[in-house]
Amino acid sequence: MGKVVTLGEIMLRFSTQTGHRLTQSEQLQAHYGGAEANVGISLANFGHEVVFASKVPDNGLGEAVRKHLQRYRVNTDFLLTGGNRLGTYYLETGIGERAAAVIYDRTGSSFAEMDTLEWDLSELFHEVDLFHLSGITPALSPKWQTLTLDLVKQARKAGCKISFDVNYRGKLWSQAQAGHFLKQILSYVDYCSAGILDAVHLLGITATPTADENSTAFYYQCMKQVFPTIEVFYSTKRIVHSASANDLTGTLWIAGQYYESELHELDPIIDRVGGGDAFSGGVLHGLLEKMEPQAIIDFATAAAALKHTVHGDCNQFTQAEVEQFLAAGSGKINR
Repeated sequence: MGKVVTLGEIMLRFSTQTGHRLTQSEQLQAHYGGAEANVGISLANFGHEVVFASKVPDNGLGEAVRKHLQRYRVNTDFLLTGGNRLGTYYLETGIGERAAAVIYDRTGSSFAEMDTLEWDLSELFHEVDLFHLSGITPALSPKWQTLTLDLVKQARKAGCKISFDVNYRGKLWSQAQAGHFLKQILSYVDYCSAGILDAVHLLGITATPTADENSTAFYYQCMKQVFPTIEVFYSTKRIVHSASANDLTGTLWIAGQYYESELHELDPIIDRVGGGDAFSGGVLHGLLEKMEPQAIIDFATAAAALKHTVHGDCNQFTQAEVEQFLAAGSGKINR
C-alpha cells in the first residue's frame, strides 16, 4: 500500500430530497465533501495511508469536517484551522429529464482565502508516494493558481508522483482561463484524469480521428504528444439517458495502450456527486498496487458504479467489496 497526500477545499453540501425544488424545500440533506477529500477517502478505504491537507474554520463546522475524514481513517494532521467560514453549495437533485443544478456559496472560505502555503512542505511530502489535486483548486483565485504550481514543484522535488484531475467547473472559471493554466501545470503531472472535451475545449487539440480510430484513444495520444511526461490518462464515458439513468464506461491509456471497462448500467442513480472521484480513487489504487491495466480500469469503474448507489460525496466501499461486486455482477445478493 502507498502513502498519499490529497489537497483541496472541502465543503458542506446541502441537497434537496428527490422530487423537491430548492425554492420549495423545507428540509435539506447535509454532506461534507470535495473532490480531493473524496479521492482520499476512497484510497483510505482501499487500505492506503492517506493525508488530507486543507483549511477549515475553527468552529463546529470545521470540527465536523475533521470527524468526517477521521471516520474513514484519513489523517487530518495537515488540516489547518482559521479563517472565517466553510464553503458551502446547494444541490437541487435531478430526476428523470430534469438535471441537477448547483448553487455555490464558497466565496471567502477559509481555504479560498489562503494566500501562502501554510504547511511545512518538507513534512507534508515526507516519504509520500503520490500527491493528488484537481483543477478546482486553481479555479478559486489567481493566487491559488500560483500556489498550486508551487505545490506540484515541491512535491516533485520530494520524489512524489503527481496526480491531477482536470475537473473543469464552468461556474468557477472560463475555458480560456482553465486552458492557460493547464498548459502550465500538465508538464509536471504523471497521472492525468482528462477526457475528449478537455482535450478539445481546454487544450485546443483540433485534430479529429479517422473513421476507423477510437476517438478516446486518439485524443489520449494527442495529449501525450503535447505533454510527454504524463504516463497515464484516464476518464469515463457517460451516456446520460436521464438524471436517474446513465451508462458508464471507464477508459485508461498507459504505456501507449488503450484499455476500456465493460459498460455499467446505472439505474436508478441515488447520488451522482463524487462518482468521478470514486473512479479516480480506483485508478490511483490500481496504479499504486501495480495492477494490470485491464484490472485497474475494471476496478475503478466498478468503484464508481457503486458510489452512485449511496448518498453523500464519498465512496463508502472497501477494496474487498468492490472486488466482490466485480466477481458477482450487478444486483446479485451476496449471501
